[in-house]
Amino acid sequence: MRAVFVDANETLAAVARRLRRPEDPPLTIHADPDTVPEDLPRLLAGAEIALIDHTALPLAVARACTGLKHVVFLGTGARSYMDPEALGAELGIEVHLIRSYGDTAVAEGAFALMWSAAKGLARMDVGMRAGQWLRTGGIQLTGKTVGLVGFGGIGAEMARLCGGIGMRVIAWNRTPRPQSGVEFVDLDTLLSDSDVVSLHLLLTDETRGFLSAARIAAMRPGAILVNTARGALVDEEALAEALRAGHLAGAGLDVFGVEPLPVGHPFTSLPNVTLSAHSAFRTPEAADNLMGAALEHCRRIAAGL
Repeated sequence: MRAVFVDANETLAAVARRLRRPEDPPLTIHADPDTVPEDLPRLLAGAEIALIDHTALPLAVARACTGLKHVVFLGTGARSYMDPEALGAELGIEVHLIRSYGDTAVAEGAFALMWSAAKGLARMDVGMRAGQWLRTGGIQLTGKTVGLVGFGGIGAEMARLCGGIGMRVIAWNRTPRPQSGVEFVDLDTLLSDSDVVSLHLLLTDETRGFLSAARIAAMRPGAILVNTARGALVDEEALAEALRAGHLAGAGLDVFGVEPLPVGHPFTSLPNVTLSAHSAFRTPEAADNLMGAALEHCRRIAAGL
């Protein structure tokens, strides 16, 4: 079997080359993160396995990728880029996800965004670079309540970090997963009681738009929202209005409904928002975990496992 990494950035290309073994299935690394869907039939050229980091794979394009049987998606958010169920049902293409590779990295990113929003760091940084001595009031997080919406590996890591600074940690998950120091509550209680709400849900048809205008309105006045999961979980228009009106004190956002974030997006003009470019998972440790797991998927596919 032959595999093609269709949209490798410089970092992941280097990691893939370093971690490959001589006995691994042949792997072509197309080191161009700006690959577009229309390039995929040419790049794959009959390959059975595609490694995809962030390039969309519409059904029409997949049909033209003759020979393609497996997609190893580098992460858990494949539904933002393709329809895994339709690929399997209509074309027999199996989509493989990689979980848990960046749990600590993403949790640390969420933790940092929470601190920045609580202390007004982004606002002061921008002001000082413009020559202003902009002193803002901050929020003390010790003793406050953080509510985790979704409690997988990243949520558990965020709970560990927040508990370590003396925050009360509550969580909502469809299936409660008992963990020391974490109190599971219903969603309404979480929204009303949390000083910080941090999202850790997968994006599915059921969770798209999960944090609706009504749920944003139900959040505690003066709360902070942190999102390192997926932008489509949130009604962005309602969030911008809640931040503009002061219902929410701030937000720390790493993910957005449209990425890259369009020029002139309302978030870019709100001083109480800290923005990062979908980068919470970008650490050397997470990159090694990610590519190591992707290569292991290729080995298992080639071995028929």
